[in-house]
Amino acid sequence: MEDFIFVDKIRKIIKMRHDDIVAAMVSGGVDNMEKYQYMLGQIRTYQYLSQEISSLLEKKEQKDSDGTVISIKPKGGPKT
Repeated sequence: MEDFIFVDKIRKIIKMRHDDIVAAMVSGGVDNMEKYQYMLGQIRTYQYLSQEISSLLEKKEQKDSDGTVISIKPKGGPKT
């Protein structure tokens, strides 16, 4: 359960930073094209991170609901 608390905090930080950059761009905080491109890159990165986290959580939720267990042991056992 602590994992979900950690993930939730990370998602909130990502959203907060994304929203801060969007607000700065909308309020006229961009004074040249280089800065605009940099900020746009940051926005895209935060959106990408959010999407990846959501995708990972969806996969985990699907496995949890199926009741499957993922084994981390190598197939065939150790070779001697």
